[in-house]
Amino acid sequence: MDIPYTVEARPDTGVYNAKVGIWLFLSSEVMLFGALFSAYVLIRVGTPAGEWPHGWQNLTLGTLNTVVLALSAITTLMAWVACKIRQFGKFQFFHGCTLLLGLTFLCIKMVEYHQHLNHYEIHLTDGRIADGDMLQNNPKQDYVVIKGRYAAYEEDLYDLRAQKNLKETEIKIPRSQIKDMQSYGPWHNDYLALYFTLTGLHALHILGGSIVIGYLWGPGRRLWKTDPERFTNRVEVSGLFWHFVDLVWIFLFPVLYLT
Repeated sequence: MDIPYTVEARPDTGVYNAKVGIWLFLSSEVMLFGALFSAYVLIRVGTPAGEWPHGWQNLTLGTLNTVVLALSAITTLMAWVACKIRQFGKFQFFHGCTLLLGLTFLCIKMVEYHQHLNHYEIHLTDGRIADGDMLQNNPKQDYVVIKGRYAAYEEDLYDLRAQKNLKETEIKIPRSQIKDMQSYGPWHNDYLALYFTLTGLHALHILGGSIVIGYLWGPGRRLWKTDPERFTNRVEVSGLFWHFVDLVWIFLFPVLYLT
């Protein structure tokens, strides 16, 4: 049995079924990310002055990821155009580039996550705070080693933009002097909880889109031989989702990295 309107447009909407479905799905995605962005705004404006983190993200990696996604938006469009003009070889090239760029984005994001999870805030018994990247944390040893600095107050750790020339050294801290220590994971504070939630959900969308693109580039391309128009529509639908994911990052980047 043939499913109607997989290629030709529906008379009531003017587009084929899959395109109707993806626009409805993206509408729900707008509501999902809209709610999370609203939570970010409400929590931020409710935070006392001077207690919201600034400069905690790796701007170089964030900018690189922005360029990577911008390039992937171009390559996924070129892949669809190649299908429209019936140049399957070019489609494979551009769609393969999109897949590689998406995986590159995920790899860079994993590097950023590792940096956060390896960065510790250590409260000492004398009231000072040691903050930096963990170099050595062997439970069998009675000390930990970080590359960082001491701070007298926690407020000194919030705005790193004003401390660009801050000198970091290797610090050896006896465990007997440690009151508590915590990595910069989503449990650390509201800002990092929002950061990991927003970027983690976005990364899952990148992963999902990459799986679909990989399928169309690999086993799914068999449809091209029997129904190239329907295959082209599938490429267009996956491209619409990919462009939405790119657009979300355009909002995430300034909110999390530049403010």
